[in-house]
Amino acid sequence: MDIDNTIILTDDDGNDVAFEFLALIEYENSEYVVLFPTEDDDSGEVVILKVVPAGDNEESYESIDNEAELMAVFELFKEKFKDEFTFED
Repeated sequence: MDIDNTIILTDDDGNDVAFEFLALIEYENSEYVVLFPTEDDDSGEVVILKVVPAGDNEESYESIDNEAELMAVFELFKEKFKDEFTFED
């Protein structure tokens, strides 16, 4: 894992969680990060979060509650990286 591609986020319990940054995807005038958990995760599932401006050139990330929006972003990710990753249906 390349340390430059690591993002540390804080979960709801205040714990720091490390993710590998995989991609930035644009969808309907918004940006989304696609992340892969680096610790204790054998599921192979990615995490997709919406990038939200937080002021002063900062940004925060929020989970996506809309299933259609989440799937649309994931489909764009799969299409963009179909030659780099193996996806299971």
